[in-house]
Amino acid sequence: MAEEKKTNTAPTKAVTAVKKDETKPGFFKRVGKWFREMRSELKKVIWPTGKTLVNNTAISVGVMLVSAVVLWGFDELAQMLVRALFTLVG
Repeated sequence: MAEEKKTNTAPTKAVTAVKKDETKPGFFKRVGKWFREMRSELKKVIWPTGKTLVNNTAISVGVMLVSAVVLWGFDELAQMLVRALFTLVG
C-alpha cells in the first residue's frame, strides 16, 4: 500500500543566547577606530592629477567671473530703473 514518509530529524540543540557586551568602548579606542576607518576610506579615493585639478579650478573661476558680471549687470539695471522711477514720482 502507501509508503509512509519518514522524516529524519536530528535532535535539536538548545539555543543559548549570547549576551551582547553593552559597555561602550573607551574614548581612545573609539578615536583610534575612527582614524583607522578614515585612513581606509581615504585609500579608496581617486585623487585628481595636477592637470585635472588646474583645469577644474580654471573652469570654476571662469564660471564665477561670468556669474559675477551677470549679477552686476542685473544690479545696475535695477538701480537705473529705481532711479528713473524716483525721478518720475519725486
